Amino acid sequence: MTDLFTVVNPATEQPVVDVPLTDLAGTDAAIAAAHEAFQRWRAVAPGERAALLRRFAAVVDAHVDELAELEVRNAGHTWGNARWEAGNVRDCLNYYSGAPERMFGKQIPVPGGTDLTFYEPLGVVGVIVPWNFPMPIAGWGFAPALAAGNTVVLKPAEITPLTALRIGELALEAGLPEHVLTVLPGKGSVVGERFVTHELVRKVVFTGSTEVGKRVMAGCAEQVKAVTLELGGKSANIVFADADLAAAAASAPYAVFDNAGQDCCARSRILVERSAYDEFMAGFEKAVSALRVLDPSDESSEMGPLVSAGQRASVQGYLDEVDVTFAGSRPDGAGYWIAPSVVTVDDPAERIWREEVFGPVVAVMPFDDEADAVARANDSDYGLSGSIYTSDLGRGLRVARAVEAGNLSVNSHSSVRYWTPFGGYKESGLGRELGPDAPLAFTEEKNVFIAH
Repeated sequence: MTDLFTVVNPATEQPVVDVPLTDLAGTDAAIAAAHEAFQRWRAVAPGERAALLRRFAAVVDAHVDELAELEVRNAGHTWGNARWEAGNVRDCLNYYSGAPERMFGKQIPVPGGTDLTFYEPLGVVGVIVPWNFPMPIAGWGFAPALAAGNTVVLKPAEITPLTALRIGELALEAGLPEHVLTVLPGKGSVVGERFVTHELVRKVVFTGSTEVGKRVMAGCAEQVKAVTLELGGKSANIVFADADLAAAAASAPYAVFDNAGQDCCARSRILVERSAYDEFMAGFEKAVSALRVLDPSDESSEMGPLVSAGQRASVQGYLDEVDVTFAGSRPDGAGYWIAPSVVTVDDPAERIWREEVFGPVVAVMPFDDEADAVARANDSDYGLSGSIYTSDLGRGLRVARAVEAGNLSVNSHSSVRYWTPFGGYKESGLGRELGPDAPLAFTEEKNVFIAH
């Protein structure tokens, strides 16, 4: 008998649907089918593969609202976020549809002959997707992998499988051959673990916690298997006294409370120059109080619930250890709600300052000068993203170069654009996703010398 997982709406705590979980035998069969399909998919002419990806994008585009509605119910995302996320899948497919006809190798001058390089697809790629952004993170993996000529087996998070399953159906509707993209809902200990151990899976793309990412990396090492890891974050939002403080304070809630703080790029540490601290905090409190925390079925909602009862309990555990300086609102009644909460910190050893809370909680600390700001920002095991607010462009560039993180923005909170590379330093990950070179990360570079 197939095990079932009951998907629950996190805003209402009501069941949505039961989803069959893939077992070990089903995982092995899907990987074998994907390996067989790879032999045909890699031989598809580049222009035809590009056309299929564009058709896939068009089909996703026609179902953006349907996919968004699924994510609102399954993950508690706001309507605005969910529509963007579905659109991001479409945009990634369109962007990487340009890659098959542009996988250029090189002709390298050598004595005695001609030397050529080729980018060859790896084979079956296993993509393991987290529950916080089920649609875009799936697209960041499968779009460039398919463009490069690989087949993909994709495991959505156990608690948020609905949009991935629908996207898998849309791929077939768009004309992608069967088994080129296969979605396998199931437990990480079964499906995800098998991606790591199965010899026919030649690369694993994992997004999730640093703790699990380390185990994935160790498992892939047993077969010298390629791996990309996008892991945790504890990113800093650095606000200098010369910044537009009103703009910095007004934007800060959206940098950390978006998706209820369940974002590895969340600027969950705010560093404010001491001379501007009081003015910033006054504006920040006003902005937090104005944040619309509502059932995500309300299209005006700016923040929804946490994804599960377990995640709510985890976040509440951090809040129980500290005094909350100020907080926003939250609905009463059912749902996995926590109000957006602000904590002031003096000791950088405090757990709430150092660990990834993954909820609507931000810690604020003053700093004295530029060197102090950089030192405090870099005093972290993580290095994924961050923001710098200043009116001095030279300082913005200096600090961006000095902060140990993969994605920095000056006078904004931008982290992810599909046109630009994304990834982290230190324990935030390994490798890069997105940007123009992403398909190359799903290839081997082959060198061929032809003697004259």
